Amino acid sequence: MKERAQELKASARRGSRAEKAAQDEAAVLAKIAEMQEPDRGMAERLHAVIKASAPGLAPRLWYGMPAYAREGKVVCFFQSAQKFNARYATFGFSDEANLDEGTMWPTSYALKELTAADEARIGALVQKAVN
Repeated sequence: MKERAQELKASARRGSRAEKAAQDEAAVLAKIAEMQEPDRGMAERLHAVIKASAPGLAPRLWYGMPAYAREGKVVCFFQSAQKFNARYATFGFSDEANLDEGTMWPTSYALKELTAADEARIGALVQKAVN
């Protein structure tokens, strides 16, 4: 929660929209760089996949985690295993994502590693989430 409060304060102090976007992406890349392997490698690759799959999503920090937002609302995020002392990292979607399928669908995925097939699946999910 402290990280989220700091994010909100920093957001309120920023200048133009372009400056804010550049600062938000720099903050996300800095947070990814702080991670230990294998989370750092997965986060870097996810960042690239998300930027390629949905260029309209804006990188930003969300509760200290790399996240990607549309019109200021987080659509998807990466949760490091180390941050929460978990046995796997998580890639998840918020309720802003358009992933509805019937009456039940997954909103997060456990990641132990990231294969090319996983990247393709995540890219397709991100595209679906923003359409």
